[in-house]
Amino acid sequence: MLKVAIIGVMAVFLAIPLQKEKAEIGMLVILSACLILLSLSLGKIEEIVAMVHQVESYLGSASLYVGILLKMIGITYIAEFGANLCNDAGYHAVANQIEFYGRLMILAVSIPILMTLIDTISSI
Repeated sequence: MLKVAIIGVMAVFLAIPLQKEKAEIGMLVILSACLILLSLSLGKIEEIVAMVHQVESYLGSASLYVGILLKMIGITYIAEFGANLCNDAGYHAVANQIEFYGRLMILAVSIPILMTLIDTISSI
C-alpha cells in the first residue's frame, strides 16, 4: 500500500507545476501513474480470482451468482476509473456518460438474479 501511495503522491507533485503551463503533459503524468497503479492492482486481482474459484467449488450450482457479482464489481471499477480520468481532464459530460452506461450494464448483468428472486417470491 505504501508503494501505491508514494506513486500517486509523486505523480500529483510532478503534475501540479505543469498544470498552468503545460496541462497536457501534466495529464500524461497522471494517466501514466494511473496505468502503473492499475498494473499493480492486477496482481492482487489474480489472488482474489483464485479465492473466488475456491468459493465457487463449495457453492456448486449457486456459483452462477458469484460470477454475476464479479461482473458487477468489475463493471463498477472500470466505469469509475474511466469516469474519474475524464473528470480530471475536465470532460465531465463524457464522465457522466461512462457512469450512466456502467449503471445500465450493472442492471443488465443483474437481471438473472432479479428473475430468480421473482420466481422465488411467486412460488410462495
